[in-house]
Amino acid sequence: MDRFDAMRVFTRVTERRSFTLAAEDLGLPRSTVTDAVKQLERRLGVRLLQRTTRHVSPTLDGEAYYRRCLSILADIEDAEGAFSGVKPKGLLRVDVHGTLARHFVLPSLPQFLRTYPDIEFHMSEGDRLVDLVREGIDCVLRVGVPQDSDMIARRVAMLEEVTLAAPTYLEAHGRPDHPDALADGHRMVGFHSSATGGLLPLEFTVGGKVCNVTLPTVVSVNGAESYLAAAELGLGLIQIPRYHAEDALRSGKLQVVLERFPPTPTPVSLLYPRNRQLSPRVRVFIDWLVGVFERHTREQRTTVHELGPGRS
Repeated sequence: MDRFDAMRVFTRVTERRSFTLAAEDLGLPRSTVTDAVKQLERRLGVRLLQRTTRHVSPTLDGEAYYRRCLSILADIEDAEGAFSGVKPKGLLRVDVHGTLARHFVLPSLPQFLRTYPDIEFHMSEGDRLVDLVREGIDCVLRVGVPQDSDMIARRVAMLEEVTLAAPTYLEAHGRPDHPDALADGHRMVGFHSSATGGLLPLEFTVGGKVCNVTLPTVVSVNGAESYLAAAELGLGLIQIPRYHAEDALRSGKLQVVLERFPPTPTPVSLLYPRNRQLSPRVRVFIDWLVGVFERHTREQRTTVHELGPGRS
């Protein structure tokens, strides 16, 4: 194993805090990974990793060497990619909010993999905080305003949000013409925030200002699909990105209400570690995903025009 391959092994062990997990990621025997790090330490004359039976962590020298390795390996990948013309390859690990995965990533993924046939795509689903370096994930796709200052966030879309209700709900409670009218016997389906655990209020833009309204609930959920299903059953008002409701709007299961007082758009961002240069495979994935959302935005404008304006 040459010194650059040994650097790759060492950086993966450092990130994963495990020889076994690093070996699985790299497709190498664990013994090969262990020997590569030992040989690296002998050549440098320093201990790079502290080892126990349950944990592996870098020493101070190991942390310094890890940062240098990242820079060197990124330069090598850039140089090889620029002069060889070879398309990016290797394992790409992405963590995606489940609804975004099903509506945006998966439908377009075959085209991405045809363009980059040597990339192996691994996707996990969630909306929790992820330690990208420790868990070996290259980037995450998240809805909402990013809170983690240790990550670089690239905005890929602003999702239009709408307020929705089922026809049966509107028959029973009436169609509100202003957010102030919601105090007159209306209710919402509660949605529990994954960040706070509390119920998210409804949000409206009134006279250029954003106001929050919390209504009584008879049911509350913490999943996007259950939230939508509860609204279709007439259990209350909800607010979700328009893309998620397109089928229900076409079928008439849900209707847009209070369209003149929309919620603020919701940002969608790709997050990746601040202290790492992007590998070519992550760069092409980000550029591809930006294109996916741009196409969706254009198509949604056409869809809204075809459906016609919602009554408010």
